[in-house]
Amino acid sequence: MAMGRMDGGPASAVVVGAGVVGLSTAWFLQERGVEVTVLDRRGVAAGASWGNAGWLSPGLSIPLPEPSVLRYGLRSLVSPSAPLYVPMSPDIGLWSFLARFATHCTMGAWKRGMRGYLPVNSECLDAFDTLTRNGVESPTHEAPITAAFAKREQAKDLRHELSLIAEAGQDVRFTELTGDEARAAVPQIAGGVQTAIRLEGQRYVDPGAFVASLAASVRERGGVIEEDFEVARLRPDGGGAAAEAADGRRVTADAVVLATGTWLPGLARPLGVRTQVRAGRGYSFTVPTDAPVPGPVYLPAVRVACTPYQGKLRVAGTMEFRRAEAPLDPKRIDAVVRSARPLLSGVDWDQRSDEWVGSRPVSTNGLPLIGATKARGVYVAGGHGMWGLTLGPVTGRLLAEQITTGKQPEQLRPFSPTR
Repeated sequence: MAMGRMDGGPASAVVVGAGVVGLSTAWFLQERGVEVTVLDRRGVAAGASWGNAGWLSPGLSIPLPEPSVLRYGLRSLVSPSAPLYVPMSPDIGLWSFLARFATHCTMGAWKRGMRGYLPVNSECLDAFDTLTRNGVESPTHEAPITAAFAKREQAKDLRHELSLIAEAGQDVRFTELTGDEARAAVPQIAGGVQTAIRLEGQRYVDPGAFVASLAASVRERGGVIEEDFEVARLRPDGGGAAAEAADGRRVTADAVVLATGTWLPGLARPLGVRTQVRAGRGYSFTVPTDAPVPGPVYLPAVRVACTPYQGKLRVAGTMEFRRAEAPLDPKRIDAVVRSARPLLSGVDWDQRSDEWVGSRPVSTNGLPLIGATKARGVYVAGGHGMWGLTLGPVTGRLLAEQITTGKQPEQLRPFSPTR
């Protein structure tokens, strides 16, 4: 039976989900004296935490729905080669989600959402530093993100977006480069690139290695991580809750945190969480390069993100609204290669490895779901879309504060799961 501490806070917690969000929450709960058990349906970093681009990019961490996304999405709606792909299917739930998403693609909604992102963006890198100073051995790397464009006029959209982000209050520092200046800084930028925008003050990590190191730190501090434990239901248990698997296995604690990414709605909906979350699937792979890659490269016109990765280049792209469990579609990998090839040089596209697809949890309004549900002692942390890695540690730190004090931090008010 679960028993709280004398100060009223929980003595124990179960975190469902061993990605960066769940493990960060577990780590920061440990900082506050809570015993943690982490459960995952597969294993550490088995979902979107492993194969993403690895950017820690508060300068680009913004609500996904906005007018240009809607216009772009309508143009590319059913093209298998487009960076945004929605297969034609009779999935009523998907079309309901997309209709709600479209209602938030207004500048007014984007500005309101951006006000919510600002406080967590400002703290996100500090949360990473707290982890790496205190037992998480995988480092973060400081480097600008260089956005490359084949034509000068293509840069105007990113320039406009960065100006809107700056007007909203985000710290955004960027420099415009000629094609030659960009190639001098990043040798992988192709000769046909005419201009680039360099976004300063960003970082990157090896995402799989970072999350594995975070898991190791949780274990070293006394936490338990159980893999191949798919939670089928939550039940009240005294003053806490029990997480139960379909095979009858059961773990009880004073508090439960659902951090299951795309699979969040199944367990969260009965707890009063009504905001829809769907799988926005992203693809990635790794390729060798002729020269070392000095930092992340962004190809905005084709929606491709590239990052130094284990002596090679990780290439990530696409937003595919398909069921999370669907197999990797090789045509999506081919589409990324075709779109990125003209903009990058010294890359051996035929020696691809680590081909991967993962499901980013996208909410209808582009805001995460972080905080208490209507069930006593049960919390959720998810719906971060493309920014789960960037915002994972700060999410964990703020949610651990709420769980242990009973008070919602001001930074989490826009992200209430029962909004």
